[in-house]
Amino acid sequence: MFNAIVRAETLQDTLDSVGVLVDECKIHLEEGGLEIRAVDPANVGMVDLSLDSGAFESYDADGGLVGVNLVRLQDIADMADNDQLVHLELDEETRKLHISVDGLEYTLALIDPESIREEPDLPELDLSATIIVEGQDIDRAVTAADMVSDHIELGVEETAEIFYIDAEGDTDDVHLELEREDLIDLVVGPASSLFSLDYLQDMDRAIPKNAEVTMELGEEFPVKMHFDIAEGDGSVTYMLAPRIQSN
Repeated sequence: MFNAIVRAETLQDTLDSVGVLVDECKIHLEEGGLEIRAVDPANVGMVDLSLDSGAFESYDADGGLVGVNLVRLQDIADMADNDQLVHLELDEETRKLHISVDGLEYTLALIDPESIREEPDLPELDLSATIIVEGQDIDRAVTAADMVSDHIELGVEETAEIFYIDAEGDTDDVHLELEREDLIDLVVGPASSLFSLDYLQDMDRAIPKNAEVTMELGEEFPVKMHFDIAEGDGSVTYMLAPRIQSN
């Protein structure tokens, strides 16, 4: 059983956060809210999302599991204005999701969850550095790096207490430094890893520019990025595997 009403903007942000990595996913309809965890087909990027019942105007669920085509659901959600209310109701007999917004009725066929790739475990990582930065600073760095390269290095200079971003191209380079006073918070530790810029760009698109993003880094370890959505009633964690650097 699932019956909920939510602002279109909240639904759009939720779907966008997952849809930058995968086209379909499993949604756990828990009593306390929605939970989604998915990994991209190449096993490079992962998303772990929760949206509490408090993010909804009304919410009623009993712990079911559905599989959805995110692209189609995003298209429907994007037809609504931000402040419009979207009504979602699961028909358990037909296994279809009924969606209504501003007089528009849409029936979305669901996907058998068994046909969707297995949800990943969230690995426990001992990451030595933590950087809390504004989403707009991540966006600025990713945009600049894209001008010169297809990969990006994220790291921390411990002595100087600086978070840095490097991108090296065939002819041009980009280097950005954010000192402690430029950041919301910084816990220094040995950290330097190289990442695919394509994946980081995809994740950046879903990160609100005014968000506080908690970034955890290590030496040639995945990066974890965590931020809130739905005015704190939802949270998103991205994990991105590093590119292996050849000596």
